[in-house]
Amino acid sequence: MMNIRNHVQLVGRLGANPEVKVLDNGNRVARFNLAVTEIYTTKSGEKVSDVQWHAIVAWNSLAGIAERLLQKGMQVTVDGKLFKRVYTNRHGVKCSSTEIVASELFVFQKQVA
Repeated sequence: MMNIRNHVQLVGRLGANPEVKVLDNGNRVARFNLAVTEIYTTKSGEKVSDVQWHAIVAWNSLAGIAERLLQKGMQVTVDGKLFKRVYTNRHGVKCSSTEIVASELFVFQKQVA
């Protein structure tokens, strides 16, 4: 049974090609941003488009898949979990960020007629 306590599923478009690094310990990590657009109509009948950007992190074999398959503008479904990082920046200020750690990626393919 899937763990639904910390589960995220997003469908969106890549803002840029994934950035992939190989760490000192040999692990691979891919990072990319996903734009998720929600379109809704206000009470006055105006259509509004709201875009939310999400930071995605993929590790090891999934990072390799992201590097080979994903390109800027592609529509992708990401399954994963929320992960909050706390760190100190170069100015000594404590910061935090929330990322989605991907467990699965699904790429939408264009159909050729």
